[in-house]
Amino acid sequence: MALRRTNPKEVTQMVTNENQHSDKTPAKQGSEEAAPEPNKINASTPYDFSGKNLTPYGGLLPVITMLEKLGFQPLVEQTLTSKRIPRAMDLYRFVLGIVLGLYIGFPRLNQLRFIARDPILTGILKVGKLPVQSTFWRFVNALHRNVARQMLTIMRTMRERVWEAANVKLEVVTIDTDTTVHTLYGQQMGGRKSYNPKNKGKKSYQPMLTFIAETREYVWGELRNGDRPNGKQIGDHLRNVHAALPPGVKQIYGRADSGFYCWDAIEAYEEFHARFVICARKTSRLVEELLRAEWSESPKTDAEAECEFHYQPDGWGKSYRFVALRYEKTREEREEEEPEQYQLFETSQYKYRVFVTDFVEPIDFVVWFYGQRGGAENLIKEANNDAGLAAHPSGRFDVNGNHFQLAMLAYNLNCWLTLFNREPQPDATQLRHTTLATSRLRFLFVAAKIWRHAGRTGVSYSDHYEEKGVFERLMDRLRRIVPRGQGYAPVMLPALR
Repeated sequence: MALRRTNPKEVTQMVTNENQHSDKTPAKQGSEEAAPEPNKINASTPYDFSGKNLTPYGGLLPVITMLEKLGFQPLVEQTLTSKRIPRAMDLYRFVLGIVLGLYIGFPRLNQLRFIARDPILTGILKVGKLPVQSTFWRFVNALHRNVARQMLTIMRTMRERVWEAANVKLEVVTIDTDTTVHTLYGQQMGGRKSYNPKNKGKKSYQPMLTFIAETREYVWGELRNGDRPNGKQIGDHLRNVHAALPPGVKQIYGRADSGFYCWDAIEAYEEFHARFVICARKTSRLVEELLRAEWSESPKTDAEAECEFHYQPDGWGKSYRFVALRYEKTREEREEEEPEQYQLFETSQYKYRVFVTDFVEPIDFVVWFYGQRGGAENLIKEANNDAGLAAHPSGRFDVNGNHFQLAMLAYNLNCWLTLFNREPQPDATQLRHTTLATSRLRFLFVAAKIWRHAGRTGVSYSDHYEEKGVFERLMDRLRRIVPRGQGYAPVMLPALR
């Protein structure tokens, strides 16, 4: 078929004709650059040990940035005292090395040999290699037992600085106080055969700890022998907690289990005007009050009945409001002889949960408020399993007490980084807690390469790191921390209240 030549005028009319249909240019279906092929790794893949300055703990960079910006080193040097300083490192670097080892996940001093040559850790400590285990032990054994109290002072000051820089303006806080049981398998000083539900008859420690429910921070605590704390020890502990809170806190709410059911605890709470809910312990007089009380249905709780009454236990200065829940026992439970539980006591027919409080709110609110205290048990479990709190490395009680506070400092490092890494929200009740185990997987165990060029040192991370946006945001906030007057300028908006 012969081709017809087209008149130029006809071509112009065809192009400018709006009614003329034309095919659209197809969209590009792929990127301009070809996707790289995956690395082929198999049994015959060659390997060597020629890589230099590589570290699996690249997430230590935000940690040391926060500590440096908040003046951690001069604070440690001014607060801690030690008569013996080994020549390998100074006091600050020994403390920092142990705390970072706990933060990474090595609760034993002999485990520090696994990271003795890690380039980012040795770069932070400014040494070519970490000292041997015996050097660390000589340093730890030379610390006086008052170092534990000095570590608490350091954490109190750091908490105030973190709250200022992270723009935390909490005026109302809830403090959760609890004890935990650490079974001992050696001949540690201070071990006692006492309350130990999981390993009955074995010696243990029974430390006491208090946390801030809103931020999950550890506020105060001490390593104790295996005996239950007496009233004076409980009262002194709560007063120390109050003194360790930041000065901006105006109202305190306290929660504690039946191990703290005593007049000394009530008296301490009232000294600093704290509202409280404490689980009551079973006594014969309290059971008589429960039997005489007027019970009603409890539609807003999981119990079958509820009641409230005013009652003054023996030795108490005045009477207080008691609220109680009652659960009817099944036939099988009546026939079985079960041991008394720690927070739920029973009679021949019923089980009871009883609380003493100065709240005026309805019973269901009091029960709900106390139920939130379960978060403290999870925090203690996190400290025991992840921060190395339950690892008592020495036979000496004072050394274990110092190690206790070092472990809780490592725990608090994660809480403080979480405050700097939070989303921009003002409501403290919406603040989510990232456990130390999760933080290690997301932000600590990050492969990195340390490079040096023209007198400068830097850290390079993988371009495949999934959390690079969050990591960059955190580093930007930490590097903007600057002193302002007697405190620190906030680097985040809005304020957390």
